[in-house]
Amino acid sequence: MSDVVQAKNIITETLTLGSQFLERDVTIDTYLPVNVAHPEQMGLLLINDGQDLPTMPFNEILNSLLQENKIEPVLCVGIYCGEHRKMEYGVAGKPDYKGRGAKAGAYTKFVFDELLPKIHAVYNVPSFKEKSFAGFSLGGLSALDIVWNHPEEFANVGVFSGSLWWRSKGYKEGYDDGKHRIMHQQIRKGKFYPWLKFFFECGALDEKADRNNNGVIDAIDDTLDLIKELKQKGYNDSSIKYLELADGKHDVPTWARAFPDFLQWGWGK
Repeated sequence: MSDVVQAKNIITETLTLGSQFLERDVTIDTYLPVNVAHPEQMGLLLINDGQDLPTMPFNEILNSLLQENKIEPVLCVGIYCGEHRKMEYGVAGKPDYKGRGAKAGAYTKFVFDELLPKIHAVYNVPSFKEKSFAGFSLGGLSALDIVWNHPEEFANVGVFSGSLWWRSKGYKEGYDDGKHRIMHQQIRKGKFYPWLKFFFECGALDEKADRNNNGVIDAIDDTLDLIKELKQKGYNDSSIKYLELADGKHDVPTWARAFPDFLQWGWGK
């Protein structure tokens, strides 16, 4: 299936590809800048929860930035989630304490062995200038996990209201911030990849939970703690962008407001 819609600066196309790894059809929306003389000089941005992009609406965000010449051309691909989102997103090889994320490894294989070859073939681009990944909530955790564990493939990652609380033990099972947040442990045990860059967005109204009663919601605490892990690893403020929206919520309108900042941070002129 393919639906094509052309705006002034981008062509939006909807494609469906069958995935053996996920055992389902996956819908993707592609947002292709027009009149790119050298496609191999164009970046590629993969976006989890791509079904949320039309609501933003993402095509207007991207079209406006391109029209105002604020960003370099980047092919954006919104990947629709499936009915087993909480199984496909997460951390590959490490389900959370409830067993969620058990198919995250299969999702990673889908990205590299099925999705990327499809994009290269459809748009006849053997390679891109760089590749990036972004996502919202649990999709943000998934994007970060894939980038962190395949650093040779990516340049940067965008995490919007990321589910960085993802933990290996429940609160009643002896949970400890320093030991059981899965992504924090991955960063701590990983290596330093100097070319990687990280964008994090949080809304002060993302949630109300405050497990350590420090007056800061868990979503912000978990994000700031992960940034601390990255800095311990060797990253600095030139590699990390943190955006906190005082009135930001855990919803698509908030992420729509933050996305232009991410695009200009990653591809700004």
